[in-house]
Amino acid sequence: MPVYELTDDLVFPHPKLAEPDGLLAVGGDLSVERLLLAYANGIFPWYEKSSPILWWSPNPRMVLFPEKFKISNSLKQTIKKQKFKITFDCDFSAVIKGCAETKRLEQHGTWIVPEIEQAYNRLHEAGFAHSVEAWYDNRLAGGLYGVSIGKAFFGESMFYKVRDASKVALAFLVEKLLGWHFHFIDAQQETAHMISLGGELIDIDHFLNLLKNALSYPTLKGNWS
Repeated sequence: MPVYELTDDLVFPHPKLAEPDGLLAVGGDLSVERLLLAYANGIFPWYEKSSPILWWSPNPRMVLFPEKFKISNSLKQTIKKQKFKITFDCDFSAVIKGCAETKRLEQHGTWIVPEIEQAYNRLHEAGFAHSVEAWYDNRLAGGLYGVSIGKAFFGESMFYKVRDASKVALAFLVEKLLGWHFHFIDAQQETAHMISLGGELIDIDHFLNLLKNALSYPTLKGNWS
């Protein structure tokens, strides 16, 4: 199948037209409107500094259903000890910067290029992107961020400077999403880490049906603190 070149029009090809590796389209921009349209159609941007904007919709899709989140006994003990102070939307820009600066074994560079940082900060200001911060000794020890539309949360990235900080942040996010009856967390691609936490692979048709249902609910915009 061809990789589609986007124009200035706010439109995407159907996600089922993606290449076997998930690549669907190239080009376009990172405006709030285009990003929201992408997520609403099961599509997300992911590219490196030397690349044009690339848009993806992998099949199968990794998702985490909040009610199936696996929390180890050691993590339960860490939470019980209240080692970390957890906040929501307290310092979004610091969280995304922390994710961008974290070196990952499977990547040569970061996909959170400056344009991505700026775009998701705009999404946060618009009330659609959210962060969870884990603080230790009054310093940011880790966290995560993602995008929320309807009853779906699209997880983007997480980082830690102190062991278990990002896992505790995720546990608190899952607890909040359960309370709000969110349907799923989109983890996008398969990783051993997400599988260990209860993530599972589903085919694109199943994912798009879940997404359509989740988007039939109003979005909880604004600060989640």
